[in-house]
Amino acid sequence: MTELSPIPRENNPNTLALHIVTGAAGVGKSTFGKHLAVELGAVFLDSDTVTEPVVRAGLTAAGLDPTDRDSPEYKRLFRDAVYECLFATAAENLTHTSVVIVGPFTRELRDANWPKHLHNRFGVQPTIWHVTCSDVLRRERIMKRGNPRDRAKLIDWAQHIADAPPAQPAFEVNLVDTSRSR
Repeated sequence: MTELSPIPRENNPNTLALHIVTGAAGVGKSTFGKHLAVELGAVFLDSDTVTEPVVRAGLTAAGLDPTDRDSPEYKRLFRDAVYECLFATAAENLTHTSVVIVGPFTRELRDANWPKHLHNRFGVQPTIWHVTCSDVLRRERIMKRGNPRDRAKLIDWAQHIADAPPAQPAFEVNLVDTSRSR
């Protein structure tokens, strides 16, 4: 058996970081989060990517539309489980590397104590990035990507805007305006 030499690590265990990237659909959360993860040498966890196959299977098994991500039934059955999956995966990775988590976190952005809850759970102070752009640009981006999960958003755009994360979260965040990015 060959002995493995230690792999050099970019991250110092004393400087492990948790970055949360939030915002409405179409603002550029995933794009920003991927760039941030590359820059930091961090693990990238997107709520859609990490949980998509399981959510689709569960919705199908429940006799629901597998592309639904907006209905009260989806939110009741899957929302909390999706975020718990992200957080459990993040916690495992935070033992040895920094983590970037991407998701809308609509409810959490309204809770002034959410950063404190994250700090208590993970043992590191999170850096929260809130990505924004105009609703007109968001709609253009959503239409361009053509994802079936966005169908309900486009059918009732006014309701989608009303349900979107708040423009100003209940706590301090790093604002990222992606209006100039097309």
